[in-house]
This record gives sequence, C-alpha cells and structure tokens, in this order.
Amino acid sequence: MARRGQRHTGVRRATPREQRRARDEEGIIPVLARAVREVETAVQRGSVMSSVRTRFQVVALLVREERARVKADDGLSEGRRAEQLKRLDGVATILAKTAARDTSLLALLAEDSVVSDSARALKVEMLRAGGVEPAPEDLVREPAPAVPERRVVPQSVVARQLANPFLVPDFSAVRPSRSHARRLANWELLGPLFRSFEQAGGGAPACMDLPEPASLSAPGGRRLMPHQARLVAAAAAGHRTFLLADEPGLGKTAQALLAAQAAGAYPLLVVVPNVVKTNWAREAELWTPQHRATVVHGNGETVDGFADIVVVNYEVLDRHVGWLGDLGFRGMVVDEAHFIKNKSSQRSQHVLELSERVRARTVRPLLMALTGTPLINDIEDFRAIWQFLGWIDDKKPLAELMDALEETGLVPGDPGFYAAARGRVIDMGIVRRRKVDVAADIPARRVADLPVELDDEAGRSIRQAERDLARRLVARYESALATRTSGRVVEGIDHDLVRRVAAWEREDTSTGTSEENVFTMMRRIGQAKAGLAADYAAQLARSVGKVVFFAKHVDVMDVAEETFAKRGLRSSSIRGDQTRAVRQRNIDAFLEDPEVAVAVCSLTAAGVGLNLQVASNLVLAELSWTDAEQTQAIDRIHRIGQAEPVTAWRIIAAQTIDTRIAELIDSKAGLAARALDGSDEEVSSSADVQLEALVALLTDALTAAA
Repeated sequence: MARRGQRHTGVRRATPREQRRARDEEGIIPVLARAVREVETAVQRGSVMSSVRTRFQVVALLVREERARVKADDGLSEGRRAEQLKRLDGVATILAKTAARDTSLLALLAEDSVVSDSARALKVEMLRAGGVEPAPEDLVREPAPAVPERRVVPQSVVARQLANPFLVPDFSAVRPSRSHARRLANWELLGPLFRSFEQAGGGAPACMDLPEPASLSAPGGRRLMPHQARLVAAAAAGHRTFLLADEPGLGKTAQALLAAQAAGAYPLLVVVPNVVKTNWAREAELWTPQHRATVVHGNGETVDGFADIVVVNYEVLDRHVGWLGDLGFRGMVVDEAHFIKNKSSQRSQHVLELSERVRARTVRPLLMALTGTPLINDIEDFRAIWQFLGWIDDKKPLAELMDALEETGLVPGDPGFYAAARGRVIDMGIVRRRKVDVAADIPARRVADLPVELDDEAGRSIRQAERDLARRLVARYESALATRTSGRVVEGIDHDLVRRVAAWEREDTSTGTSEENVFTMMRRIGQAKAGLAADYAAQLARSVGKVVFFAKHVDVMDVAEETFAKRGLRSSSIRGDQTRAVRQRNIDAFLEDPEVAVAVCSLTAAGVGLNLQVASNLVLAELSWTDAEQTQAIDRIHRIGQAEPVTAWRIIAAQTIDTRIAELIDSKAGLAARALDGSDEEVSSSADVQLEALVALLTDALTAAA
C-alpha cells in the first residue's frame, strides 16, 4: 500500500460525476446544444444570414429525429430516457424563443419545409460530429441522369433537320481567356461568391451598368420604357448573359424578346411555366412580328419546326429535350428561373443540359434567366441559375468570371474580396430594378393581359359549348332569313338581322329559356381559369409581396384559397356573406400581418369601399361585364397612399369568348371617359357587352361558313 506523499503509478478511476459528465458530452445532443447557442447569438445580433437559417433548420430536424429515437430505444433506462428528453426539450425551447425573435424562421419548422442540399450536407456533418453514421437518404449525392419515359420529334422538326442536315457550330464570337487564373487556382471560390451577396451592405449596387439607349422605338410603332431600352442596348453592344430580376410589371418578356433580336439570337428557345406559355407567343407577335413564334403543346403535333422562336413549358420539356438540343439554338431564355433552383429536379437537369448544348454549338450565345425572385430560401438558390448562364460549373467559376475575379488582385482571405467579387458577378449580367426605382418610366396604373391556354378536358368542353352556341345562333339567323317576307335583300351577311338574333338570344338568356348561354360559358371559363390564375398570383406573391386576387364566383375563390394553402401562402378572404366583424378582421389581417400574402376578394362584395394599397399588384381571375366594375376593383389598390405604380394582371382564356369580351370591355372604356368629360355619348352597360359578344360570335360563325 503506497504511503502518504508517495507518487501513485496506477490510472485513477473517474468519479461517478466525471463519468456522467463525459457521458453527457457523447452523442448528438451536445452538438445540437452548441449549434443552437450559435444560432441564438446570431439572431440576437440581428445577423440572420442564410447559413444561420440553414443551421436553425438542421437543429430542428435533428431534435425531432433524436426525440423519436430516444423514445423508441428500449435499451435506455427510464431515468436516462427522461434525462435525454429533458435536454432535447431545452434545445427545442431555445429554438422556439429564437423563432419568436425572428418570425421568418417559423416556416423552417414546418414538417414539409424544403431541405436544401446545403442543409443536408450540414446535417451529415453534425451527425458525424456526434458519432452517428448518417442514414443513406441523408447523404447528398449527385442525381443520376434522368431517363425520359417518352421522347418525341415532331414531323415539322424532322423537315427542318432534313432541310439543314449539316448544322455547323458557330465559333465566330470566340473570346479567349485573358489569364491563367494562377493566383486563385487553389482557392475554393463558389462559397465566397455566394457569401458575398449575403454580406453586401445597404446601398450596395444590385444592377450592372447599362448603356443609354439610342432610341425608345420598337417594331410596329411601339415604344419601350427607358429601363427596358437600356437592357436591349446592352445586348446590342455585345453583352450576352443576363439574370434579369426586375420586379413583375416592368416588362421582362419584351426586354428578352428585343434583346434576342438585337443579338441576332435566332433560333431562340424559351422555357416557361405553363400559365404564361400563350402570353409569350402573343408578346413575340407584338414586339418582334418579323420573327415567327411557335408553341410546343403536348407531343408537339402543331409545332412549326421552321419558326424563329420556340416556346415550351417546363411540364413537357422531358419529351422534347432531345430534338431541342439538336436544333441549333443561338439563344435561350428561362422564364421564372427560380423554378430550376433545385438541381436534383428533372426540369432543372433538362434546362442545364440544354444550356450546355447551346453553348457547345454557339460561342457566346444569348442566355437570359428571368425571375422576380432570384432568391427564395437560401443564397445557393443562385447556383443553378449561374450554371445555366455559364458563369460557373459544379465546382468553380468558369473562364469569364474567373478572369474578372483575377483582375481584382484579391483572394478570399483579403478584406476587400467579398465586395469586389460581388461587383464582378453583377457585371456578368445581373439586372435588378424595382417599380419604385423606375416609377417615372411606367404608368401609375396599367392593365396587363395574361392569356392562358385551357388545354385540359374543361377547356375542350368550353370550346365545344361555344361552337354549339354559335351553331344555334346560325340556325336562328338562317330560319329568320328564310321566313322573312319583307325588307330589303342584303348581299352577304345581314348585320341588322345579326343584331336582332343576338338580342333574341340575350332575352332568352335573361328569362332562363336558353340552353348553354354566354353567362354559363363565362362562369365555366372562370372555373377553368381559377387554378392558373391562383398559380400566377402565388408567383407574384413570392416575387413582390402582397397581392389582391379578385373573382366573381365563390367556387373560383375557393379554388384560389386552396391553391394558396398548398403553396404555403396565407390568404385572407373578403366575401359578401361575411359579418361586418369577420370582414374587418380579414381586411386588417391583410393590411397588418406580414405573413398574409394574398387577399382573395369578391368582385362584387369587395370592389368598393376598401383600401388595400399595401399591395401594388392585383389579379383579375374573371372578367367583369363593364370597365367600371373592373376599374373599381383596381382602385382598391390604386388610391391615395399608394407609393408604387399599380399593375392589374387580367387572366384571359385564349381561343375562347373570354378574349372577345376583354376587347369589348376595353373598347367601351373610352365611352365612359368621354361621357364623364361632358360628351353626350351614352355610357355602355353590361347588357351592351353581352349583346356585342353574341354579335361577334354569330358574325364570326357566318364568316367562317361563307
């Protein structure tokens, strides 16, 4: 036995307290405790960057998973289980208090919140730090190449390929790399480039320098707004890649089409969401009428293979990516480019594949990514867009951006690198203007039509009902013509008789004796447009904040509210069947609660007496019968206190009577203005529009039959 003061040469056994402390430092819980304290400190400082949001989300995910594991672990004693659950509750409490300080973090606690690649990578890192081997589904893998289930090649495309079988790549605009990137070759640069946008201070530029335009004129006597003309001038001067992030309502579509014309980027491929596909073809006809546009529907049976502009929607891209990659495009536009932010999605892979094939055939093609929402959840939302534009690949900046970074003379360890790097990326082609920035360019109030294609069963049924109504009107006209015993004989169409037949039809409609009529058709069109209109309103809300959604019928409002809920957007409903207290509570929620993104309003019940000017964008999902009713709805946001120009997006069902009624409403609008100015011209009523719609339907049917 060793005496007092004699050195003990054996290993001292840890005390029970020390053993407990060591055991407490094992596993994932201490890793979570340290991480949540880091998040709490960052939020208290007001420094809530995307990396902090990612760490917050990962801690919440792991707390949830660890709690379930502890509860299910039969090998734990009750005391040990209670102890671990208590520690997890402590982490969860800090998460809740932190989210209460910054309520934008609450969305990350939802079970269906999107987990980005960077969040999955951090989760793996934290699990391994806690001695836990990640599950296979937690590992971030490169997605396997998507194998399309069916690919098609339209016959007209085959004809074009046969007409030009030796498509030669265009290398006429080769711009050699100016440096060998020696200083930055061994640096990891993508992370610092993304972080440079997080760390930008207030007042940092968000838009590349654009030249002053020589002219504001456009084809067909149309005029560009100055901010639009500046981007077109940049394309004319040789700039070829743009992340055009203007707010909705500033005319991104026209800018892209005219930039393609200025760059000679034909044939041009345009990839868009389904809801705006028809609008792109319409805008192409307006802004670049000398360049034929074709729209890819379904398997492409109606595609014009010789068109200069090919418009295809994301939903059918998988069927057509093969021939699109071989057509020899010299330009490519991706609308609502935030749709490709998830690189593992099939549509993102197809878009990136097509952009690579375009760049392989044409050096310095025109590449444009259009989005009012370049960032949604994470700074790395930029990654896929920058890759589409050819600024980066999976690992590093590509030659042109690398040259620009080399010219700064800085490396990521230098204090000025982040500001300089951000400026170089912006100069690659980031263009961002807000309505308030270019208010002098745009009208204080404007109505923008957005045609949509009803290509489902409901759309086919509506077009058939319209044909049936036209046939009934023609039969009525021919019967009246055959039985007429007096009056002058008219060569061709008797337009007086056409108006009388239309008036008879309208009278039958009002008494309920008619079959399918103009009222039931307009209601069915409204129902068929409801989902598309709500989708577009959701896109607007993601881009610019609060949006007002107007509809005539309750079932259309119901569809809209369901759509917003599925998209994770809170909405407030203002209807005619509400009590005064409920109505006011819903109005206040839209005006005061930043989480309420959309006000869903009845055109008749909410079209007057409301001040909703916290929004500057409005969606008209259904047409009214008079311009006055439409104007009253727009005036809910276009009123004293409105600081921004107002845009009303009117959703029009293409190839239906909806289009004709919109034209009639617009043509009648001038009559009301003249009457208010003292003219003795009679102001039009809803009955006038209904009558004129029937007249137009019957006249078109008679003309087609002649």
